[in-house]
Amino acid sequence: MTSSTYASKGVALQTAPNAFSAERLLRRAALRVTRPRVAVFNAVHEHPHLDTDSIIRLVRGDLGDVSVQAVYDVLRALTAARLIRRIEPAGSVPRYETRVGDNHHHVVCRSCGTIADVDCATGTAPCLTASDHHGYMIDEAEVVFWGMCPACYRS
Repeated sequence: MTSSTYASKGVALQTAPNAFSAERLLRRAALRVTRPRVAVFNAVHEHPHLDTDSIIRLVRGDLGDVSVQAVYDVLRALTAARLIRRIEPAGSVPRYETRVGDNHHHVVCRSCGTIADVDCATGTAPCLTASDHHGYMIDEAEVVFWGMCPACYRS
């Protein structure tokens, strides 16, 4: 497992979360620590780029009966607190990851839909320079590369 960046209010951690660090991240983000929040965060961390339905199945497997609305509410709260990131490649349902605080991009397999992280070529945000920024103060660039994953390419 590669080390990911976990950021909350400017504090970056380079450790894989466990129940303790998930709780610590929630507290640093001024969020109440609840079993659903910890379970959702851990599911997203352990399985990057999952869709909401898959996260719901994992959380229910961990906690038992949790409502769909509760998981959506937790995903919204964790995204707003910048503990997780929501990505939505064209034609895809929203997916979530805990790699936040850096300006990485994604590559998506056109055949099976697998998503992988791609580090920014220049290493700093926004990673790309717009030819005309129209007066915007640009702080992030989101790039999605498309192609075939190694498994689909071989078959």
